[in-house]
Amino acid sequence: MVGNSTELKNVILFDGVQVPHYNYVGDSILGYKAHMGAGSITSNVKSDKTNVVIHGGAEMQTGLKKVGAMLGDFVEVGCNSVLNPGTVIGRRSSVYPLSSVRGVIAADSIYKGRGNVVTKD
Repeated sequence: MVGNSTELKNVILFDGVQVPHYNYVGDSILGYKAHMGAGSITSNVKSDKTNVVIHGGAEMQTGLKKVGAMLGDFVEVGCNSVLNPGTVIGRRSSVYPLSSVRGVIAADSIYKGRGNVVTKD
């Protein structure tokens, strides 16, 4: 479902995705039944305009200036969160509202804030 005042640009949306209102999703992939809360966005360009690098266990050079976020199946993103360029969020993970997320968040995690990620029970 794509709702009111939502902008999509170069995205892949799997079945059951919800981007209900006031979202921007650019150059991103949203997995099955992923949900972005109101006002949450995927930032797809770095402020210095250099190529996006995905920071996980190792750095992955994308070779691209525009890369948004990749959300696994059943990911829940809280209201007014920003997913920075190259963010990857694993299946069944949740992001607290008002978060600024970057890097790779493992599957079955809860992102509470920078350096505060816990495993779901």
